[in-house]
Amino acid sequence: MNWQQVCEHPSLQDLPFKIELDGLGKIIMSPTRVFHGIYQAEIGHLLRSLRPEGQTVTECAVQTTLGTKVADVAWASAKRAEEIGDVFDCSVAPEICVEILSPGNSHEEMMAKKRAYFAAGAQELWLCDENGGMSFYLPPRKVRKSRLVPEFPEGVTP
Repeated sequence: MNWQQVCEHPSLQDLPFKIELDGLGKIIMSPTRVFHGIYQAEIGHLLRSLRPEGQTVTECAVQTTLGTKVADVAWASAKRAEEIGDVFDCSVAPEICVEILSPGNSHEEMMAKKRAYFAAGAQELWLCDENGGMSFYLPPRKVRKSRLVPEFPEGVTP
């Protein structure tokens, strides 16, 4: 399956799960808890407020070497948003991809996603833990704060 087929398939509409594709086109479903959506909304709001010149996207599907991965929140500059266009899944990642950790996420899984987003063109990966703590990554390493949005807080609260 490809991402467009997943998005258009009638039996996959309105599922209470986050859906992604692995590198073989198999559907991966991950249930999320309410805190996930709360942090997603707060991070999106802060990004929109701090960087209004770009586009903030929730549930942003990105074509990666691991299949179609869905960033919980993403931010794209106006130029990158124009390059991405109106598609089912981005062939180039937005500059910032944010993942909100769930209890089932492993460190290895998140580091693999980090590498995949960077390979797809992301400039930063942000991780939000279950307590709202933020971690910021550039391609070579973890950093204290975002380079693209240095005023973004080290933690978010619902």
